[in-house]
Amino acid sequence: MMQPTTQLSPRSRARITGAVYLLFFLTAILGAVVIPATAKDMLAHELSFRFGYALNLISTGFYIAVAGLFYQLFRPVSRSLALLAAFFALVGCAITAVQSIFQLAPFVVLGGGSSSSFSADQLHALAQMLLDMSAQAGYVALVFFGVFQLLTGYLIYRSTFLPRVLGALMALGGLGWLTFLSPPLATHLLNVIEPIGILAEVPLMLWLLVFGVNSQLWSEQRSLPPVSRQESPPGRY
Repeated sequence: MMQPTTQLSPRSRARITGAVYLLFFLTAILGAVVIPATAKDMLAHELSFRFGYALNLISTGFYIAVAGLFYQLFRPVSRSLALLAAFFALVGCAITAVQSIFQLAPFVVLGGGSSSSFSADQLHALAQMLLDMSAQAGYVALVFFGVFQLLTGYLIYRSTFLPRVLGALMALGGLGWLTFLSPPLATHLLNVIEPIGILAEVPLMLWLLVFGVNSQLWSEQRSLPPVSRQESPPGRY
């Protein structure tokens, strides 16, 4: 019989976190590839859109799970910062869920018979505007995810049970997503920001999936009083 989650070792829980993280990556990337980009393409490839739309919703669910698992994983470092990081991740996921409404709205506009008073060009323009609003909501979500990654990077850096370089990469990726505070700047730098984002998250995901965490050091840091955690020296990593 399987052990209850609460009885799993820190290394096993970290590997579960890495597995859920991997599922998020797979569904998010596949959804981004499959889903059409324009309103006209949505109507021409409705099946692809609905498949990509479902994958995006599933990936959001996986990221919510990742946020909760990260909180459990990094709570020994700083409970307050881990909770704050989870909050920003969950807000980002909530905005992503709202974004999905704008993403689905063009079907209502282009397929609804109640909009017959508008010309076909006006309907397509309105549908495209809703898709543009969806993109803007996505930019806002990326800012919250950027703060989440920045805080997570700091927690990794202060931890004794994960390599500090993973924390530095995660923080760098978070700074990249924060450029979406100015969407024109972020769009201009997108070819740089996206590879940095991948370089930040993929190594962490793979490390958790393959190696987990050092269970002894995780337990030792958990047993320290809060003040000592802030002053604790780096572990063997």
